[in-house]
Amino acid sequence: MNDKPIIVTDSPQKELGFKVYDFESVVIDEILHKLKKKSVSGVILFCKDLESSWKKFLDHFSVISAAGGLVTNKQHDILFIYRGRKWDLPKGRIEKNESIENTAIREVEEECGITNLSIRKFLLTTYHLFYQNKKNKLKETHWFLMDSDYQGTLTPQTEEGITKVVFKNREESQEALKNTYANIHLVLQSHLQN
Repeated sequence: MNDKPIIVTDSPQKELGFKVYDFESVVIDEILHKLKKKSVSGVILFCKDLESSWKKFLDHFSVISAAGGLVTNKQHDILFIYRGRKWDLPKGRIEKNESIENTAIREVEEECGITNLSIRKFLLTTYHLFYQNKKNKLKETHWFLMDSDYQGTLTPQTEEGITKVVFKNREESQEALKNTYANIHLVLQSHLQN
C-alpha cells in the first residue's frame, strides 16, 4: 500500500526493520491506516498457518485480478509506458472467461500499440492495495516475460492515461526505476534473477 509492504508470513523476519504484528490479533483496517502515515515504512503480519491467514487477509478486500507483461525486444530493451507521471509496465484487468495469458497479451497490445508478442514464461504475482468507491481493493497482477520483434510505431493508449510508450535499454531502464512503483522493481528483479 503506497509502495509500503505488508508481509504476511509464517517465518519471523524482524531483520527487515518493520514492526511485527500477530495476524490473529491485528485489525487490518488499523494496519492500513498506519501504512498511510509517512512514519511507517512497512509491516509484518506473523501467522501460524500461512494459507488460511492469506485467505482471511483477502476477505478484507475486493480482489481485482489483472495481468501484464515485461516485454523485451531483440536488443533486450524493456517496454515501458508512462502514465500518471510514473514509468510503469503494461497491464490490465482480466475480463470474464479470459485466460490470464490472453489478458496479458491483450493488455500489452492495447496499451502500447504493439503486436507479435509471445509469452516466454510466467514471472511472478504482485499485489497492490488501494481505496476506491469507499472500499478497500486489492489488485492481484500476474506478470509474464514476453518477447516481440515488432518494428512499427508504438502507440500509447491515451484513453487509459498513457502518454508515452518506449523501449528502454539497460541504462534508461535503471533511470526509469527511479520514478516507478515498488511492484515494478519486483517484476524487473524477477526478470533479472532468472
